[in-house]
Amino acid sequence: MTFDWNTIDVVIFDVDGTLYNQSRLRRQMTRSLLSHYALRPWQAYDLQVIRIFRKEREKMCLDQVSNLEEAQYQRCAQKINVAPQKVKQIISKWMYQAPLPHLQACSYPGIQMFFNAMKKRGIKIAIYSDYPATDKLAAMGLEADLVVASTDESIDALKPNPAGLSYILTTFNTTPERCLFFGDRDELDGACARQAGMPYYILTETDKQTNFYSALAESVATPQPV
Repeated sequence: MTFDWNTIDVVIFDVDGTLYNQSRLRRQMTRSLLSHYALRPWQAYDLQVIRIFRKEREKMCLDQVSNLEEAQYQRCAQKINVAPQKVKQIISKWMYQAPLPHLQACSYPGIQMFFNAMKKRGIKIAIYSDYPATDKLAAMGLEADLVVASTDESIDALKPNPAGLSYILTTFNTTPERCLFFGDRDELDGACARQAGMPYYILTETDKQTNFYSALAESVATPQPV
């Protein structure tokens, strides 16, 4: 896959599965969860909370839900009769904080090189994730010009709703044709880009096993005819 970098103002990235190997991280987190709760069996119901939260949040992609930040915890809480604040504490610990120390090792090869090459070329970098991503970027040693999450008050919509992409376009005062969106799930990232009329690329399993981003970094750094 080749891209004409002369025609691109902004490159937008999903995070989970796009900037790092999600399968590898999940294996690491499964080990962490099992070792933690093996010593605390009376707290093992937390695992059920995590499972239901993920399941319900996937369903919310098909719904038009307002106040998404709170609704995601409330929906899970209603399913398992737990206080929303308790759900939020468990999710914050195991989905937002505990993975951070492992993200650097799970990052795809060449991603930092790709980011640096785009910065040198003057291409803006935006992050659009369904989950908060600022801490994840810091853990991976990556910097972006703009970071937005579906749960932000200014977005308040999960993919494939293109609200996040529209917000990015407005912020950078550019058009969909001058952007490129990288994701790993066609039913979410691809559908989101199609609704916005934006060029996109969905990482393949081959991409995830090769130096895909390193090759892109080299192509960005190579002068192209205008």
